[in-house]
Amino acid sequence: MFFPFTFTPTIRSFFKPCPCILLLLLFFCTCFTSTEAYDPLDPNGNITIKWDIISWTPDGYVAVVTMNNFQKYRHISAPGWSLGWTWAKKEVIWSMVGGQTTEQGDCSRFKGNIPHCCKKNPIVVDLLPGTPYNQQIANCCKGGVLSSWAQDQSKAVAAFQISVGSAGTTNKTVKLPQSFTLQAPGPGYTCSPAKIVKPTQFIQSDKRRVTQALMTWNVTCTYSQFLAQRTPTCCVSLSSFYNDTVVPCSTCACGCQGNSSLTGDCVNPDSPHLASVVSNPGPDKSSITPLVRCTRHMCPIRVHWHVKLNYKEYWRVKVTVTNFNYRMNYSDWNLVVQHPNFDNLTQLFSFNYQSITPYGSINDTAMLWGVKFYNDFLMHAGSDGNVQSELLFKKDKSTFTFDKGWAFPRRVYFNGDVCVMPPPDAYPWLPNAGSRQEVSLLVLMMTSLVALVLHAYA
Repeated sequence: MFFPFTFTPTIRSFFKPCPCILLLLLFFCTCFTSTEAYDPLDPNGNITIKWDIISWTPDGYVAVVTMNNFQKYRHISAPGWSLGWTWAKKEVIWSMVGGQTTEQGDCSRFKGNIPHCCKKNPIVVDLLPGTPYNQQIANCCKGGVLSSWAQDQSKAVAAFQISVGSAGTTNKTVKLPQSFTLQAPGPGYTCSPAKIVKPTQFIQSDKRRVTQALMTWNVTCTYSQFLAQRTPTCCVSLSSFYNDTVVPCSTCACGCQGNSSLTGDCVNPDSPHLASVVSNPGPDKSSITPLVRCTRHMCPIRVHWHVKLNYKEYWRVKVTVTNFNYRMNYSDWNLVVQHPNFDNLTQLFSFNYQSITPYGSINDTAMLWGVKFYNDFLMHAGSDGNVQSELLFKKDKSTFTFDKGWAFPRRVYFNGDVCVMPPPDAYPWLPNAGSRQEVSLLVLMMTSLVALVLHAYA
């Protein structure tokens, strides 16, 4: 067979008739990497690290480093944060107050007075509560734990003082540290380069005098759940008073049994070796690596939403948070729940509440956390490994319904991470919805039977 011509398509000839395809491909290739750390419920949330040089020394400077957690509902839990960077020159840390480096490094080139740290890339951690007062400064010594901004702003700040040597001694000779990293306590944060900003002003205790930092630079760190872990950490189950069906967490919501590379190990609660496994994570596993109870969903945390009662003008929900992680006691935990009826939340029990309104006047997102010394401590997996509360909502007749899963949350976060929701078609249906389906099927069968009979006698 003879072909009068041959045609070999090239990339250029393919996109020539429709250049918009090329632009669309470029958009999809770039948009996912640039939005990994974007949080639609907290678009401006970040951890800002501020360096304030407060005095010059013969070979460097003394600075106060302050960390502010401006994230509304994401906090840093034990064992706490660790901050790292790379020196631009051959700087050393002579001394620290309110913090310490994890390693000293090689200080053999120094005689007599030995620096606190000589590493090119030091890592700093917070001091523990109970540190002697002469080693403390304001906002230090919390074991690296930082509250979220919405829960407690006074505990959302950390600080330490650092004396740097072999560095510049003027604004023009100081070189900014590079490649900042923040572990809190695991990965997830990406930090920007240091940027010189307007010097910080300090108001003295008598409030009659204002002093100013000699030089200030900022570093901004943003969180990405994808970078923190490849698998989810929590799931949601549902139930209601009007349906006997309990919708469990999806199978393998946080991983599957037997795939320890993604989910970590699991253990049965009746295992005779449970205590030894919990207390000895092994040389290759951190103490923060989850050790979960063996379940279908394999999630460290399960949030159960139960539609409990229906009154004339109100309706009631019971929320239960269960810990399946044998290696974690969650303190200062929080839930963020999206539901359109939070605008009419009337009362809740044993939980604190604060509205989060990322979309202006739309109040459909609530942050919930336990009442201090009563329901704020979520013990590890076991009989005490759960906390619960009940929420009372006032009905808005223009929107309220139990139909089509309206009474269940749209999205749930635990400690800032998105939980896996059940598929919408699995939600408990109203009894009359099922009756309508059965009647519709019966009518269809009767119609078909009548048609067959009429056809036979035709």
